[in-house]
Amino acid sequence: MNPLKKLFQQTAIYGLATVLPRMLNFLLLPLYTGILVTAGYGEVSVIFAWIAIFNVFLAYGMETAFFRFYNKNPDQEKVVSTSLISILATTLLFVSMALFFQTKMASAADIDLRFVRYAIAIIALDAFVIIPFAWLRANEKPMNYAVIKIANVAINLGLNLFFLVVLPGMLENNPDSICAWMYRPDFEISYIFISNLIASGVTFLLMLPLYLKSNYVFDSALWKRMMNYAWPVLLAGVAYTINEVFDKILLERLLPEDVAKSETGMYAACYKLGMFMTLFATAFRMGIEPFFFSHAETENPQKAYAQITNYFVVLGSIILLAIVVFADVLKVLFIDEDYWEAMSVVPLVLLGSFFLGIYHNLSVWYKVTDKTRYGAFISIVGAIITIGINYAFIPKIGYMASAIATLLAYGTMMVLSYYLGRSHYPVPYNFRKILFYLGISIMFSALSFYVFDRNLYIGSVLLLVFLALVYKLENDILRKVFLKR
Repeated sequence: MNPLKKLFQQTAIYGLATVLPRMLNFLLLPLYTGILVTAGYGEVSVIFAWIAIFNVFLAYGMETAFFRFYNKNPDQEKVVSTSLISILATTLLFVSMALFFQTKMASAADIDLRFVRYAIAIIALDAFVIIPFAWLRANEKPMNYAVIKIANVAINLGLNLFFLVVLPGMLENNPDSICAWMYRPDFEISYIFISNLIASGVTFLLMLPLYLKSNYVFDSALWKRMMNYAWPVLLAGVAYTINEVFDKILLERLLPEDVAKSETGMYAACYKLGMFMTLFATAFRMGIEPFFFSHAETENPQKAYAQITNYFVVLGSIILLAIVVFADVLKVLFIDEDYWEAMSVVPLVLLGSFFLGIYHNLSVWYKVTDKTRYGAFISIVGAIITIGINYAFIPKIGYMASAIATLLAYGTMMVLSYYLGRSHYPVPYNFRKILFYLGISIMFSALSFYVFDRNLYIGSVLLLVFLALVYKLENDILRKVFLKR
């Protein structure tokens, strides 16, 4: 089969595994914004931001290192067992230290102690499945990956609906119900984290077979080589997570106390609409990352890398324009009216996420050449921009500063990766085509959102014009990719 066709088929499955669960999570957005006040949703967003930051620390680049060494090491079982032991040891160490310092952590982060305990358990369970999920991807088992990911979110969604909607309704009609022991008033935030915790626990149980069949041989020399590869990925991951979630933490800290949680909640809710682009970029990355490593030693892999980036830009440009055009429709479907004030951030967040997706495609050069330190450098530059703009401008323009910081940070990372990659690992990107589609999509998006004030009819015409343009210019090439055997 055409390797690019196989890549896109696997990416479609990973896309299902990524997009469908996140789409189910979108069903939680109107639930949360409908039940919680803006301040309550702001608090939930801040806690999940801290969970995301600790998730990166507990992964410490081992997932990417696993791909690299699993593909080039003849003893793949040793790579698996060494990685599992490493993650197990560091996660158990984290749990021990976190429980010991839990009270101080809760005080420092200004978070209720019981929420900190839920977060510790969720973070640990998520860390335990890092290598099993990487093993599924490395062995090209996208369907197994998809089923487990979807099961996780289906459980999470089901429990949220039960605890936040079904259970209160049951007890309102029948206060003496047998389920009364499960219900506590004003316990909504705890129910959200309990649902997440149970879903993570079930996911760990489904991934347990890899732990049970491992021979647990720890190769210290291999581990040192993996860590040497992984530590820059860790730095890049921390910097990326700062770019992605730290703005919610800074908003809560830097805005006046009387509006901090409310403004954070509105921003976090509207930021979620930018997740449509993130879903696409993540699904694409899940498919291409194993492809990058497995084709690194083939003849002229740079040509395939360039083609993949071209396709990503074409598809991403369509998604950018489509979400901007239908932003007002999406806000009605997913966000309570109390949160609409922050809709102005949506185009900026979308474009920033698109730049991040392009950056991930361009980052192939430092991953296949084992120069991950450059990835760390690029991400740290992005994190400095994020922190600097947020600190300087949140007190002046509020959450718009966070949206602008997202756009500038990811745009800078994209440009830096392109220019550094030209000298270290030249890839023949069709720069003219990339700029053409990106420019037209941004121009049409700006016209639709700002000039024509989100007029759905004019926006739809602009989207149809863009789709016709893509079809005319790319039809023959796309048919070759998807239909060629």
